[in-house]
Order: sequence, then structure tokens, then C-alpha cells
Amino acid sequence: MESKNNITLYWSLLEFKDWNLYIVSTSKGLCYVGSQNKPFEELYEWAQKRFPGSLLIEDGEKLERYKVEIREYLEGQRKTFSVRFDYKGTAFQLAVWNALCEIPYGQTKSYSDIANSINKPAAVRAVGAAIGANPVLITVPCHRVVGKNGALTGYRGGLDMKTQLLELERQESLKSK
Repeated sequence: MESKNNITLYWSLLEFKDWNLYIVSTSKGLCYVGSQNKPFEELYEWAQKRFPGSLLIEDGEKLERYKVEIREYLEGQRKTFSVRFDYKGTAFQLAVWNALCEIPYGQTKSYSDIANSINKPAAVRAVGAAIGANPVLITVPCHRVVGKNGALTGYRGGLDMKTQLLELERQESLKSK
């Protein structure tokens, strides 16, 4: 059994058109999807903080099934993910991340919608912090959360990445109508 401190993290670079995303899994599932076109340091710093002392091993083969699903999503051919996740967070963060997975493809919710959905209507700021800590971009769709007025708000991957993901979903949703 791996302890928290000597867990092996497998990583690979997913390349899709002009996007480069680092992705990471444990032996149990996907645990990290990086920001668009950010350097390896982003992944490395996350791993040091979340899994101190862990081994980072490049293994494209181990990550292939995750790459396939993310590519299919980016190509507009996938609306939900079937891969297993192995993300670590507090009970509150997990509740928020699970609520994000309930937001239908092509739709958005506000931070207060998420707070209400987990029965913590006063915890809007904490919901924002939990969303900001989401380690698996795209696959846990925090890009679908917007301000109450519909404005785009912060996103670990940057607002450009968030805009592109929302536009992809909007276009695909229009096609399927």
C-alpha cells in the first residue's frame, strides 16, 4: 500500500491542436489536469504541495485512456467523462467538485447555485475557493461556473482557456439541437 508521501504520480503531456496540457494520474485514477500551455513547473509545484515526496514518472501509455477522453471532449465528441478520478480534498471540496460534475454540458451555474446545491447557501466564497482548488480542469468542469451576473470569473487555466471551453460547449450544444 502506498502511503501519502511515497505515492507514484504518472504524468504525460497531452497535445491537441495548439493546446498543451500536462495530466497526472495515480494508480487509482486521474488526479491532475494542468492549465493550457503552462510549463511543467505548474505540475511540479502542485505535486510538491499535494503529494510531497512523491515520485513523478513520465508514462504516456498509462495516461492514454485519459488523453483519449480529453481529446474527444476537445473535439466536441464527448460530453461526459467515464475515467476514474483520484483527487484529494477536504469533504467540503469534494462536495463542491461533485456538484460541478452535475452541471450539464453546455450550461453554466453561478457560485451561489453551487453553494445552494450542497446545502451551504452562505458559503459562496468558500465554494469559490474550493472551485479554485479543483485539480482536474476540464474533466471536473469548473469552467462552467460563472458570476451571478453571467460574467466570467477567475479560472486556474486563465480566462482565455475558460472562454474557449465554454465556446466549444456552446457550439456543440447548438449542433445537437
